[in-house]
Amino acid sequence: MTYSGTPLPGRPVRGSATGRPIMALLDLLGRRWTLRVLWELRGAPVPSFRELQTRCGGVSSSVLTDRLAELREAGIVERTDGGYRLSTRGAELSEAILVMARWAADWHPPATLTARDRP
Repeated sequence: MTYSGTPLPGRPVRGSATGRPIMALLDLLGRRWTLRVLWELRGAPVPSFRELQTRCGGVSSSVLTDRLAELREAGIVERTDGGYRLSTRGAELSEAILVMARWAADWHPPATLTARDRP
């Protein structure tokens, strides 16, 4: 089955034909540049499209346009007169991502795995 469009709860997404909300979110967050865009929007001031593109470093204008459209459709990002910002729900998601960032900062995987430790 091919999945297209913005991943949203209730729509078929990668990993869930029924569009379970967590799977829709993981599908959306797993798209190229999505997490970086959210990371760059977490603070003030509100960036214009070009400022956001510069902050993201290396993202093409077409990919950034696609990600912003998806994030807007999902209700995570809003467009303002001056640019883009996280919506209320987007700010809540940003807090959850910050929790994962703190976890990752203390993440120390085992230095080596033996053959029997590997899946």
